[in-house]
Amino acid sequence: MRNNKGFTLIELLIVTVIIGILAAIAIPKFSASREKTYFAAMRADLKNLASRQEIYHADEHSYTTEAGALTFVSSQGVTVSIAASSSGWSASATHSALGTSEGCAIYYGTVTAPTSPTTPTSPGEVACTS
Repeated sequence: MRNNKGFTLIELLIVTVIIGILAAIAIPKFSASREKTYFAAMRADLKNLASRQEIYHADEHSYTTEAGALTFVSSQGVTVSIAASSSGWSASATHSALGTSEGCAIYYGTVTAPTSPTTPTSPGEVACTS
């Protein structure tokens, strides 16, 4: 008599199929949660920038486009572009892991609201594409 110890080919194929199904379910969920963290980082950076701009305005009675003057540092992978005038400022943020058409924007004062990557509907609102 033979003592068969091990798995049959059918058993191995069934396990492989089950692992494949679980991976097909888990990978999209993981991708979606990564995108959420990128948008959360951009929102947080724009809110931080808003606070820095208001502190700068209280001291200097003007707004600035220089992140260094605001002592503002964006999160890793986030690029923030700032436009300012004497009556307000606007900023947009994009993340290097997302497409250039995806991102967030904010504005204050009577400055023209940014149109790329999205347009906020009211001053002080952080609007994101997703």
